[in-house]
Amino acid sequence: MASKPAQRRLSKEYAAMQREPPPFIWAAPDEKNILTWNYLIRGPPDSPYTGGEYHGVLLFPSEYPFKPPGIKMYTPSGRFQPDKKICFSMSDFHPGSWNPAWSVQTILTGLLSFMLSDEMTTGSVTSSDAHKRAFAARSHDWNLTQSRFRDAFPEYCTPQLRELPNMGEKERGKPDDSPSASTVPSGTQSASSLPADSLSTASTSPPGVIAGANGFTNSTPFGASVPAHGHGSHRGRPDEVGTGTNRAGAAMGWIGTLRQVVWEKWRWCAVIALAVMVSRFSTAS
Repeated sequence: MASKPAQRRLSKEYAAMQREPPPFIWAAPDEKNILTWNYLIRGPPDSPYTGGEYHGVLLFPSEYPFKPPGIKMYTPSGRFQPDKKICFSMSDFHPGSWNPAWSVQTILTGLLSFMLSDEMTTGSVTSSDAHKRAFAARSHDWNLTQSRFRDAFPEYCTPQLRELPNMGEKERGKPDDSPSASTVPSGTQSASSLPADSLSTASTSPPGVIAGANGFTNSTPFGASVPAHGHGSHRGRPDEVGTGTNRAGAAMGWIGTLRQVVWEKWRWCAVIALAVMVSRFSTAS
């Protein structure tokens, strides 16, 4: 059972997810247990996962946000072992590196970036880009055969792959036609159905942390930098082993826009701070 802080925080984060979902990501809490979240990740363009639909789960402890969640991916991807916990810096494998300021959006954005890298960790496998593309092509049909996918995302159980609310169009300089919170996919739990007190007192979730190809994350506006730790590796079957090409840079081209926005905000903050210091010095003189 969720503690009151966890209930409030996760309710607030679901409202934020509905209002502004991250690119290529959608997630919602289970209707019966807010500590269990189902997520969908779509493969970004120019990556081996293009056209792929990946279903997984976040398993939050009752002590959240003071302890990290367990993370699994169910859909075969050629990157992670299906239905096995994934080890990286924002998972319950590394409680010592967990930051309570991180949110569902932060975790899933970091997971997507880690997925686009080649770093090995507990719960990962090695495979060639060709294998990853083959898994991506079969992913939606595979998801449709899974009862837990159908129960979690009935609105995505369509013959043709359905787009997520944010497919990164805005980040790539194209018109953003993603639906607002009022037009989230039918069948998902609305924020209004969660306890009213949960939406009023939760802290605001921080911006996402995006893992770089070198295994480290880019700094967030809060100045946090998180290593994508891995301990141990798992090698797949011989026919799955390949060289694998890291296309994280191309796939995450929209990161450049985000960096520019963050830089501009910090630059103006520095200018204002300097002006205040000069003003105080002049007054003291």
